[in-house]
Amino acid sequence: MALEEKVNLLLEEFLNTRTDLFLISCKVSQTNKIEIIIDGDDGVSIQDCLDCSRAVENNLDREEEDFELSVYSYGISNPLLNSRQYLKNRGRELNIITAENREINGTIVGADEEKVVLTWKERRPKEKGKGKETVEVKEELLYSNIKRATINIKF
Repeated sequence: MALEEKVNLLLEEFLNTRTDLFLISCKVSQTNKIEIIIDGDDGVSIQDCLDCSRAVENNLDREEEDFELSVYSYGISNPLLNSRQYLKNRGRELNIITAENREINGTIVGADEEKVVLTWKERRPKEKGKGKETVEVKEELLYSNIKRATINIKF
């Protein structure tokens, strides 16, 4: 069995025991450098990374293949890549670039396996009379129509 297959099986076993964590990516280079990136519904602690690392490393044989292993948590400034990340960030402000290059800044009010629901306020011309009014906009966006989505970090 190839190293990549072994690592993926070990990761699957580990993540089955830790349902609060999920895999973002696992890469195994030609030089056997293993890079695992995980995220969690309630964030990822250093201990979570250590547990993941041990679950993989302790079940691989260095006598069989030499390897380098790194396990990281997915950073908050990185773009969101899967539906579970949208769900965990419900209530946060998100910056989205759509496939049509439209930019949207809104708050996540819902998400499922196919789409995210955002709300935001914007100024629009009044339906009657002159001037503008502030209206609340609610829009569903399919993940397939999102080019890039990042959390707006506020201090």
